[in-house]
Amino acid sequence: MPRILVSLLIAFCAAGASAQDAYPSKPLTMVVPFPPGGVADIVGRPLAAGMHHVLKQPVVIVNRTGAGGAVGMASVAKAAADGYTLLMSLSSISIFPVSDRINGKAPAYELKDFAPIALVTADPTVLVVRADSRYKTLKDFVDAAQANPGKINYSSSGVYGTLHVAMEIFANAAGIRLFHVPYQGGGPAVTALLGGQVEALASGPAAAIGQIKGGKMRALASWSDKRLQLLPEIPTFRELGYDAEFYIWSGVFVPAATPAPVAARLRDAVREVANSAEFKSAMQKVETPVYYLDAPDFQKYWERDAARLKLALERIGKVEEK
Repeated sequence: MPRILVSLLIAFCAAGASAQDAYPSKPLTMVVPFPPGGVADIVGRPLAAGMHHVLKQPVVIVNRTGAGGAVGMASVAKAAADGYTLLMSLSSISIFPVSDRINGKAPAYELKDFAPIALVTADPTVLVVRADSRYKTLKDFVDAAQANPGKINYSSSGVYGTLHVAMEIFANAAGIRLFHVPYQGGGPAVTALLGGQVEALASGPAAAIGQIKGGKMRALASWSDKRLQLLPEIPTFRELGYDAEFYIWSGVFVPAATPAPVAARLRDAVREVANSAEFKSAMQKVETPVYYLDAPDFQKYWERDAARLKLALERIGKVEEK
């Protein structure tokens, strides 16, 4: 009888190991919680294409939008932790639990609901206006905002999304009030600026660089700690005397309870793609430098960034939507 039990146990363990070795055995879903055209989508699509080749299974992009990205993020937090649902998130993943509490709401998810797989890119935002705007410099913009409190409007990817928080950090540092017009993602926010519905936008360089180089947008300043290589002529807010710094990063996450062997397989896949010539070339075409960090280092980076954003949000406080 003991021999039978031992044999069954060995068979069970072998079957379990075989099942893990077989992962993935069906297509994966990568949730991008924003519409097409924004930073997460621009990074997510070539990453998913590369992962398809590495994992030998399709990685299907699903743009699950709403609430500035919180809807898609919450859907992954609640998804089965089997390695078949991934999240391509921006730094706003750290914002919503804090902003919900500031506004007296129960958070749709907590940061502990996710396990980081890898950081893929990290870019500071840039303040842009249309090329035909009356604002030639940041001083022009600030002077106009001081003279007309709450009158100058700007678009964003959604309430408390990355683009919204970046602008509020700047407005707080400059002592000005702006009028926030939220959209369902970075792509629509850019379209609103180009279409004349709003006067300004905080944008990731990847989503704006083509319009800047094409003469349709003008960059006034960046939220970085040093001038951008892509836009060396554009000053930073710190250079101009404003304590405003903000980065839009993109990273891959899975539900927290995802088994370690499965997470390790995904880490290996993202590492291989992120360091490939094909992916780096794709990112270079959209002016987005790859900034890869594996899960342990990404965890530390994420914790530091989340703490900084929490302080910024608490300083901003509740933002009344008009």
